[in-house]
Amino acid sequence: MTTDFTGHGVVVTGALGIYGTWIADAFARAGAKLCLTDRDVAALEQRLAASGAAEGSFVHTADITDDAALAGLVAAVGERWGAADILINNAGVYPSGFLLDIDAAEWDRIMDLNVRVPFLLTQGLTKQMIAAGKKGSVINISSGAAHKMRRSVVPYCLSKTALDRLTKGYAIELAQFGIRVNAVEPGFAAGSTTSPLTDEHVRQTVAGIPLGRVSSPADAAGAVLYLCSEAASYITGTAIAVDGGNSIGSLVVHQEKKQPL
Repeated sequence: MTTDFTGHGVVVTGALGIYGTWIADAFARAGAKLCLTDRDVAALEQRLAASGAAEGSFVHTADITDDAALAGLVAAVGERWGAADILINNAGVYPSGFLLDIDAAEWDRIMDLNVRVPFLLTQGLTKQMIAAGKKGSVINISSGAAHKMRRSVVPYCLSKTALDRLTKGYAIELAQFGIRVNAVEPGFAAGSTTSPLTDEHVRQTVAGIPLGRVSSPADAAGAVLYLCSEAASYITGTAIAVDGGNSIGSLVVHQEKKQPL
């Protein structure tokens, strides 16, 4: 898919993560100017330079779980661009822990970053869009975990279910302003520094994915660009799973069986 986003301002949170990098690079190739945000300013500047993003791009380092830092990000976007055209709520955590073991602080950290931050950042940046008369787009990076509960990651599943409802809620309330809000549920991609996975976890997960591979840089990014494009101008409040079929079922067979055919 070739989509032109020349002149569009795109904010990407968690820009140093796997999906943040892939999505930012895809928008840069499509001509967009970027606001990349994460915690490491030097790494952000390197990432922005490597992306080849358009003139007018900038980085903004922030701990977005801090309300003052989050307000600072919104203010920086307003000062630079007046308003963004697109917001990608990508930042999130994928911790593991049984409900009987995790403490309240860990629970709050998960819900804060995975739900509260998208709520507040969407609120702040879409108010700017409305004031500027921009019919913008918001994409929440969700997960198939929004629809399927799993042991040891229950708080994560709950946070993504909440994000799904937040997506639909904002879609309803922002529709009158021409602002669309959707979600993309990416497939499995190992290598996160914030939520590291063991080699065995990776092996078992890939073995169960119907299409038999991990997510590539083009997969979720392609869906994000589509949903932000004019081709998707009649789509809001939906979630697209880009996961190789992982959310519909597993290839894992729990007993000895012959292969089909």
